[in-house]
Amino acid sequence: MATTWIRRSTPYAGMVSAVVALAINQITSKMAMSNGTSFYILSVYSNALAALFLFPTAYLFHRSKRPPLSFSVLWRIFFLASFGCFSDMACYAGVDYSSPTLSTAMLNLVPAFAYILAVIFRLEEVDFRRLSTIAKSLGTIVSISGAFVVTFYNGPAILNKPLTPGSLTQLYSSSTQNWVLGGFLLASAALAVASWCILQAFILKMYQAEMIVVAFYCLFVTIQSSVVTLIAERDATIWRIDTKIGLIAILYSAIINIACRLYVTAWCIWKKGPFFVALFKPLAIVVVVVIGVIFMKEALYLGSSSSSKILGFNESKACELPRSKWFESENS
Repeated sequence: MATTWIRRSTPYAGMVSAVVALAINQITSKMAMSNGTSFYILSVYSNALAALFLFPTAYLFHRSKRPPLSFSVLWRIFFLASFGCFSDMACYAGVDYSSPTLSTAMLNLVPAFAYILAVIFRLEEVDFRRLSTIAKSLGTIVSISGAFVVTFYNGPAILNKPLTPGSLTQLYSSSTQNWVLGGFLLASAALAVASWCILQAFILKMYQAEMIVVAFYCLFVTIQSSVVTLIAERDATIWRIDTKIGLIAILYSAIINIACRLYVTAWCIWKKGPFFVALFKPLAIVVVVVIGVIFMKEALYLGSSSSSKILGFNESKACELPRSKWFESENS
């Protein structure tokens, strides 16, 4: 009885820990970028270090049963990495232009985009005579509307006043804040993440070795992000990490946010499907708001507070709905 309960609850615990790791990464990355670390370099070094960590670990983990890796699987992982590379760059840039609170709020778009993509590719049946279809459709509309509110409306501060130029916590605030541009980049990253979840589900059905998939994924993201960095950044000094918080952000992102979180996420996608994983993304805003307001003294505005409530509506209701057929896994 207890063993069955633990087995069934493991995907839920795994996704909660993955979302908390992602939320903390948004904060450490923001602090690093506010101290001069390029978001391009964060992506390159984090994925490179994660790949170095994952390859020997994956070899040991799958040494007894390692399925053959074909070219058809590799090119799909490379294609998956292109979504990951874009989402990494867009997310880091979006955080740099706005704040971790907005970044995690825009993650609420991931379930909405996942549902829209599922409908477009006919992976989700749409029948407005069913309550689940109505709830998902309304939740998608509410999520997208809430994203517009949190991006374009910034009401009076509820907790903590905005930082002054002499504030000790200015390191946490970007001098180039642009919420509209940041919101657009983060929304683009959410679309890429939704596509990433769906594509990875198909790859894991072809090749059921999650850690090897994640290892090659990190390698390909490193290659792609390095090419983008060489094109976008001509200053060679950006490759040097001069601050302690920059080094901490890279180490945390590589080991915890990429290696551990992506493996847990891949395992949950394999067990429960991509929509199950997408539904947990909105939890990140709770973690970031609490840490940002209490420890970083980030101002909490009326717009961000009301939007978080709006954005959290459909996911909390959707978790009570039965999963669609295409998200069912043979191993669930």
